Amino acid sequence: MDAISNGRAEIMAGRGSFIESFPLFGYDLQDYDELFEEKLDLLLQIRDNEIINWSGKHRASIPNRGVYPRPVQDPLPVWIASGGTPQSVARAGMLGLPLALAIIGGSPLQFAALVKLYYRAAEQVGHDKSKLTVASHSHGFVAETTDEAIEKFFPPTQYAMSVLGRERGWGEYTRGTFDHARSLEGALYTGDVKTVAEKIILLRKRVGITRFMLHTPVGSMPHEDVMKSIELLGKEVAPIVREEIARWEAAGEPEE
Repeated sequence: MDAISNGRAEIMAGRGSFIESFPLFGYDLQDYDELFEEKLDLLLQIRDNEIINWSGKHRASIPNRGVYPRPVQDPLPVWIASGGTPQSVARAGMLGLPLALAIIGGSPLQFAALVKLYYRAAEQVGHDKSKLTVASHSHGFVAETTDEAIEKFFPPTQYAMSVLGRERGWGEYTRGTFDHARSLEGALYTGDVKTVAEKIILLRKRVGITRFMLHTPVGSMPHEDVMKSIELLGKEVAPIVREEIARWEAAGEPEE
């Protein structure tokens, strides 16, 4: 992927919230943390070295083998993807890896303490805080008007979340749930350009997020609607956010 895109690929390594793959690959859930630490170590070894000499507990050793093709980027970006557990956040900081937080429910403002933990863990082992990146990976949809965004995004979101809810024992996803999530301090970035920009700016100022990733759609939507949302995000939302953050940082305004 990195070669095909001429150096635009990035890897997000996370344990994931779905556990069905563990028995499929013959792993024991009791080894949840150990498996992730071991496989992350191997991934970083492969990223940083052409020839690998590696041994671990949960897979065969790799004796002096090359891994090809090599990525265009050196190093290939590897993120720690976390749902918000302090252990994962601290691990990312100690390794000096960028952190991507899955902020898909509740209040994003609650993640501020985790961002501080990430930076604190990084600084304790000597990493330069200014070179680290913290991202939010959140659901949403941008349209010309907020009413249009709601009309187009609520039905597929309700469907996808209700299916997932039945699998996990959650309650039905309602319009009330949707409306609460798309409020200013909610985790759903759905609305017109101004609304979505305002929410991203709040995330930067109050939580310390330095990159925002919008996941759209969460269910089946017409391709042209998805492409329009991406266009609005890049051409209209992003400039508003960048301008406000630049003004805010130039003025030396403190974090809220």
